[in-house]
Amino acid sequence: MTLIDCIKAMAARLDAAGVAYGHGTTCAFDEAAWLVLWRLGLPLDSLDEHEGRVLTAQEQQQVAALIDERIATRRPAAYLTGEAWLQGVPFHVDERAIVPRSLIAEVLADGSIDAWLSDRTERVLDLCTGNGSLAVLAAMAWPEVSVDASDLSADALEVARMNVARHGLQGRIRLLQGDLFSGVEAAAARPYDLILCNPPYVNAQSMSVLPAEFRAEPELALAGGADGMDFIRRLLAQAPAHMTPDAVLVLEIGHERPHFERAFPRLEAVWLETSAGEDAVLLLPRSALQA
Repeated sequence: MTLIDCIKAMAARLDAAGVAYGHGTTCAFDEAAWLVLWRLGLPLDSLDEHEGRVLTAQEQQQVAALIDERIATRRPAAYLTGEAWLQGVPFHVDERAIVPRSLIAEVLADGSIDAWLSDRTERVLDLCTGNGSLAVLAAMAWPEVSVDASDLSADALEVARMNVARHGLQGRIRLLQGDLFSGVEAAAARPYDLILCNPPYVNAQSMSVLPAEFRAEPELALAGGADGMDFIRRLLAQAPAHMTPDAVLVLEIGHERPHFERAFPRLEAVWLETSAGEDAVLLLPRSALQA
């Protein structure tokens, strides 16, 4: 069996088992390719180069066992491999933090928010940092800034610490623990020029029907209360006190725009274009929050 035939066969098994995607892949073939290439120790971008390679019986058994585990446990592929990629940057991940997939990474990479920043932008806060991926990407995007990365979960911060070290950013990223701004208040001497936040925002009804793959992630990082806005209400009330006069908040809310607009009907938000459309990520100047 060749590598490409193996991937196609494993993809068929994944589809037949009804597994859910969304943690770095969107379809059975991509998920199978990720797992097969990883199990064989091949680079994830080397399929074209190796697709005709004939697998040994032992390699086929090893691949089948990994696919068996993916189907039986419903753990996301990233938890099985211990690695996920965001905007081409690799990150360690395990069950202590959700799999990195924030759409905010796209607006960091494509420069969508650069017009809202200036040469005075020096301090960035990544709130609800999880495994630290957005903090790392922000530090890479703007080499002149310092980044604070805060999370309620001590476990998630241990994963973030691994990723900060992996990318050699210990001198520019500071990890803080606390609920919302509580950890920041104890450590920050000055307000922030930019706040990034991918908070728990999944509403209760959606939480109740999440596929098993998403329920394998920390509920603390997903569940946002009845309408998904519990954390966000507190965030928007407290954020201005931690922002410089020209600062902006970039916030991800996933599929919750209707709930967001019902909760904050007078708030003038700037909706940012991402691969998911114009409903998932928004920008709020401090002035809008104060108004």
